[in-house]
Order: sequence, then structure tokens, then C-alpha cells
Amino acid sequence: MHWKFWKQHQDDMPATDNPAWERALINKMAAEFLREQRRTRRWGVIFKVGILLYLLVLVGAYYADRLSDSLASTGDHTALIEVEGVIAPGAKASADRLVTALRKAFETDHVKGVILRINSPGGSPVQSGYVSDEIHRLREQHPDMPIYAVAADICASGAYYIAAAADDIYVNPATLIGSIGVRIDSFGFQRAMEDLGVQRRLLTAGDHKGILDPFSPLSEFDKQFLQGLLDQLHQQFIAAVKQGRGERLKGGDEVFSGLFWTGEQSVEMGLSDGIGSSSYVAREVIGAEEIVKYSKKEDLFERLADRVGTSLGTALARMAGFDGSVVLR
Repeated sequence: MHWKFWKQHQDDMPATDNPAWERALINKMAAEFLREQRRTRRWGVIFKVGILLYLLVLVGAYYADRLSDSLASTGDHTALIEVEGVIAPGAKASADRLVTALRKAFETDHVKGVILRINSPGGSPVQSGYVSDEIHRLREQHPDMPIYAVAADICASGAYYIAAAADDIYVNPATLIGSIGVRIDSFGFQRAMEDLGVQRRLLTAGDHKGILDPFSPLSEFDKQFLQGLLDQLHQQFIAAVKQGRGERLKGGDEVFSGLFWTGEQSVEMGLSDGIGSSSYVAREVIGAEEIVKYSKKEDLFERLADRVGTSLGTALARMAGFDGSVVLR
């Protein structure tokens, strides 16, 4: 600061060696230095207070969640578990979270029924299968505990895989539901690389290790191999739906073609059982109007990660299919 101030006033310095002028300049420099110091301290305090308030808000939110859990109803109620977003490991709709919530709901006293409120386009067949298997297991252990699926905006593919394991499925007339199929995504940039004069250098140990490499051609053998995998997964999906829905299913092969329908159409096709919301099912079907959420909450660090978007790149790649993941979507 001294050097900056000195340079600013260097041209104003007189040629004489007047001691009074030198004292005035030193006093002015000292005053400017003190003002700069106060300004720096003021912004430092504001920044520290801001960080402290942010941390207090996060801690308060964490303990508010803990308190809400401890204040959950001890009377008869309906347990609500939300299946929201893409079904994938580490996501809000991961098998780990859903299975944990299901076990808690089935094993808690005063729970008269369980509702899966679904708003999901699907996702991993493995994660969906885990949840479906757990629902069947819990239903066998607790035959008197009903479980219903309530589809909101969308209940497609892997989400329907889960819903089919419930006793009944309720929808809104405008719900999009179905899409019983399997897909695998990739891209082919070979022609673009040839036009640009770019040479691909891919080394593998195993003739088909680079089977989904987007910069290499897809051979007929690789295509047939992948199609065989998809067909097998599709048959597993179909078997799970038939096991859950049984004779309620109507229609032919179009039901399992990957198409999807409105909630109103799905009732006619036997893909769902009736029109109703979570409140309606709790009140009119289960008979316990009070609803308590049992979905596993994100912990403090997961919320921080969501806010700064650390998982954004992975989520975008997964949704775009760049990782070659097989999805029920």
C-alpha cells in the first residue's frame, strides 16, 4: 500500500526539502493505510460471519431432520416411500435407500400399509431388481401388510419393474406409465473421424473388449451379442411384470414393446388398477389417513455434494449413455 500511495503522489512532490511537507505526506499515508486496514478487516469479518451462518443453517437442517424423525407419529399411519428420479447406485432412488426404507416401514409398529410414490423414468435393471426382490421378500414375511404403488408424472421402465411388485398400482389419468423394455446407449463417430483424418488407436486384451467404443465400428457379431443380452434382460423384465400383475394384464405383445401409455389407458390394459393419489390410497384403501415419510434422508455431506454439483458430470454421462450402461428407460 505504501508503494502504491507513493507512486500516486510522486509527481506532486515539491523539489524542496520542506520537513512540514514530508510530515504531511507521512500523515496522509498513515491515514490511508489505516483506512485500508479497516476496510480489509471489515470484509474479513463479513466473510467469516457468512461462512459461520451457512454452517449453522446446514447443522440446523440436519438436526431438524433428526427431530422430525423423533416426532414421527406413534399412532396408526401409512408409510410413504418415495421413488424419485433415475434409479441408480448412489442416487436418491438407489436400491440401498429404498430397501432400507422398506424394511423400516414393514417392521415399524402402527404402520397399516406402505405406499411407494413413484416419479421416475427408470434406470438400472440391477437396482430395480434388488428393490423388486425385497418387496416380494417382505410381503412373504409380513402377509398382512399391504403395499401399493402410486405413480405420479411418470412410472416407466425400471420404475414400473418396482411398481409391479406391489399389491396394486394407482395412477393419475395423465400419468405416463409402461415402457417395458431395455436399452443400451452409445455413439458412432467413425465416419466423422475418417472425414477429419483422425486415426483411432485402441489397444485391447480380448478381441471384443472395445465392443462399445464409440470411435470403432460395431461388427455384426458384436451387434448380435449385445442384442442377445438385451433380449435376455427383457425376458427377465417381462417375467417380473407377469409375476406381479398376473391375469390382470390385458393385450398382446404391445404391452412389452417398450411403448408407454397414459394412466387412464393403463387401467384398461391391466398395467394399473385404478385412479388415485397417495392421500386417496392412504385414506380410502389402507384406512390410515395420516402419512409418514419413511424415505431415507440424505445426510449432511450428501446435501453439500448435491449443492456444489460434484455428481453432475457423472449423472450427465450416465443419462447420455456414454458409459455404455444398460438401462430400463
